[in-house]
Parts: sequence; structure tokens; C-alpha cells
Amino acid sequence: MVNTTAGVKCGGGGAALPLSTLNHVSLVCRSLSTSLTFYRDFLGFVSVRRPGSFDFDGAWLFNYGIGIHLLQAEDPESMPPNKKEINPKDNHISFTCESMEAVQRRLKEMGVRYVQRRVEEGGVYVDQIFFHDPDSFMIEICTCDKLPVVPLDAAAAHSIFAGRSPPPPVACKIRPVKQPSATKLGSVAAGGCVGEVIVVDAINGAAAGGGGGAMS
Repeated sequence: MVNTTAGVKCGGGGAALPLSTLNHVSLVCRSLSTSLTFYRDFLGFVSVRRPGSFDFDGAWLFNYGIGIHLLQAEDPESMPPNKKEINPKDNHISFTCESMEAVQRRLKEMGVRYVQRRVEEGGVYVDQIFFHDPDSFMIEICTCDKLPVVPLDAAAAHSIFAGRSPPPPVACKIRPVKQPSATKLGSVAAGGCVGEVIVVDAINGAAAGGGGGAMS
């Protein structure tokens, strides 16, 4: 079926695809059962019915308004080796949460290796925790919802706010960061402001040690 509905105009003048929402993220895994346990029992996703016409192994999960589709690798041995380094600038999917402390406590209980970052933007602090799933696909848990969404193309703002007024932009007042134990990594621009990227805690409570970490 071909959808010919006109899309939203892009900044370059063309028409964007007529998308509505993010439906799911699909991941190939070495062990379907291991990944299923991780996303269901650790991240809180719920198993949902998968089309019976599929002739390959997999599982569908859903929660937090998004689906996770797991696919059993046909040749697990051919998959890249698991990554040892947790790089915040690697591909990842991000979730917000109400308690970063609870996330850290659970990660430590499960023995999951993680990296923690803090981004300062106009006096607003955003905390981030990064860790890998069983196949080294990175997961981020953050408080990114503290930052307003400020479109760089004002003409296209209506396409993401659906007629609602956009939230006010964060004040561009960068304050000195006074955290002796933190290691400053650099700066990140967002919506015309510049914020400091700071390592507040490295790997499971250890001292920071490189790796970089711009909010993404």
C-alpha cells in the first residue's frame, strides 16, 4: 500500500513523511531468552502477542508508549563481540525516569556496569546513566525531560507541537560548575545555549576516566 498523504514541509523545502508516532525499536540478539529476560524483568516491558505468520524466532514487548521487537540472530556467532567500553556517544535508546537513585540501586543489585553523566544547561542539571543490554546495545536512563524542546526552525514548530504553544526556552545563563570531584569534559550546544558536560560518577561509582559524554 502506498501512502500519498502530503507530509509536513521540511526546512529544505521538501515534504517530510506523514509520520505520527514512534512505534517500536527492533533489535537482533544472540539469545532471545536472555534479551527477553533483560527487557521484561529488568526494564519492565510486557510481552505482547506477535503475529503467528512470522517464520522466524522473536518476541514483542511493549511499555512506556513504545514497543521493543526482539529478533533471534540466525547466526549468533557472526555477531560483533560485546563492547567493553560504554560510550555515551554510541547508538542508544533513552528513557526518562522519576528516580535516578532507584535506577542506580537496581543496576548495582543486578551487577550491571554503567556510566553516569551530568549535563548543565542554563542552570538546569540533567542526569544520565548509560549501560548495555546483553548484546551491547546501549540504554540511557535520564532526566532529559527537564529541558524544554526548542525547535531551531521556528516555521516547523507547529509540526512537533500539534498546534500547542511551545514551552518557553531555557534561560541562557551559564553558571560556573562547582563540583571538585567532577571532571569537566567539554561543552554541548542546544537551542542556542551552551552547557557543560560533567562526569559526576563514572563506572558504578568509580572515579571518572575519559570516554566523553555529550547529551544525545
